[in-house]
Amino acid sequence: MNGFALFSAAFLTGIMASLGLGGGMILIVYLTLFAGITQFTAQGINLIFFLPIAIASLILHSKNKLVEWKKIIPAIISGVITAGIFSFAASAINESLLKKAFGIFLICTGAAQLLKKK
Repeated sequence: MNGFALFSAAFLTGIMASLGLGGGMILIVYLTLFAGITQFTAQGINLIFFLPIAIASLILHSKNKLVEWKKIIPAIISGVITAGIFSFAASAINESLLKKAFGIFLICTGAAQLLKKK
C-alpha cells in the first residue's frame, strides 16, 4: 500500500469517525476490500490507528474534567489485556473465518443501530 492510499484511508476514516459512523470498522472494510490487505493485518492497523486518537481524547476530556479516573483506569487495563489476548487468538484463526466473523459483527451492529429506539 503506497503512502497516498494509506493517507487517503486515514483521512476518510477520520471523517467517517467524526460523523459517528465507526471509523475503525470503515478502515477495516476499506483495507480488506480496496487495498487488498489481509483481515488480520487490517485489524492490527486499526488498533494502531486507534491508539493516538484514544490518547488525544483522554487528554482533552481530562483537561475538561470529564474523566472519572477511578473508573477509567480499570477500563484501560482490562482493555489492553483483552486486546492482547484476542490479537493472539485472531492470529490462530483461519482468515476466512475471521472475515466471516467480522461480517456477522458488522451486520449485527448495523441491525442494532437500525432497531435502536431514540
